[in-house]
Amino acid sequence: MSGLWLAIVFWIAAWGANVWIARRARGRIVALVPPVLFGLAVLALWEGAVRAFGVPEVILPAPSVVMATVGANLGLLWGDFVQTIVKGAFSGYAMGVGAALVVAVLVDRSPLLTRGLLPVGNFVAALPIVGVAPIMVTWFGFGWQSKAAVVFAMVFFPVLVNAVAGLTAADRMHRDLMRTYAAGYWTTLFKLRLPSAMPFIFNGLKIATTLAVIGAIVAEFFGSPTRGMGFRISTAVGSLALPMVWAQIFVAALSGTLFYGFVAMIERRVTFWHPSQRVRG
Repeated sequence: MSGLWLAIVFWIAAWGANVWIARRARGRIVALVPPVLFGLAVLALWEGAVRAFGVPEVILPAPSVVMATVGANLGLLWGDFVQTIVKGAFSGYAMGVGAALVVAVLVDRSPLLTRGLLPVGNFVAALPIVGVAPIMVTWFGFGWQSKAAVVFAMVFFPVLVNAVAGLTAADRMHRDLMRTYAAGYWTTLFKLRLPSAMPFIFNGLKIATTLAVIGAIVAEFFGSPTRGMGFRISTAVGSLALPMVWAQIFVAALSGTLFYGFVAMIERRVTFWHPSQRVRG
């Protein structure tokens, strides 16, 4: 039980440090300290509770066991990461985002598409992935292409809806000013409306990062080659190898977090003029 008490003491100390930092410290780098401390406190409490109560690994492995599994299977985890995240999630994300931005411009040009496509998009976005994934596997096979297709379907409409909303967000006075300068549609689009739409577009891009990772992993449960994160999770659960399951979850969570952070970093560079970015500084 001593390990559990040490974990509780660390939790209390981390909590106090977070409160002190939140009240006194400023800056983006310092802002990373509270979530890091909170995460370490959760891991310490998890480790102490599992060891103090003797929880079996098939129920809940300790974080130290999970990290040991990660260290012992780096090659396997890397191969699964490339198959699922790089080939499936990233490629589907890139195609879905690119297609959504092009269609958003077409929708903006056509009132008919605005009234007809967006309601259909909301309907399709509500479809459960467990229903879409088997269809994509049937159409595109068991390779990464079917996972990319699932990701495409998941990210397309959130980005489309946000992009269309962003294209209408430009200030009316600014649009009237562009017309007084005899600016055409495309000039106004690239000089005014797209820059004004960037906060909306990046909101959709950030939502799509997590959807891409989730979609690629879940799609592998319905058919995949003998590698991939979803395939490894399903086989490890079947053999009660829970440390490997949690190792894959750790890699997936880390990948999704870094992907989201990368998009958020680009957002700060592109939309530095927006009030939300100035407040954060």
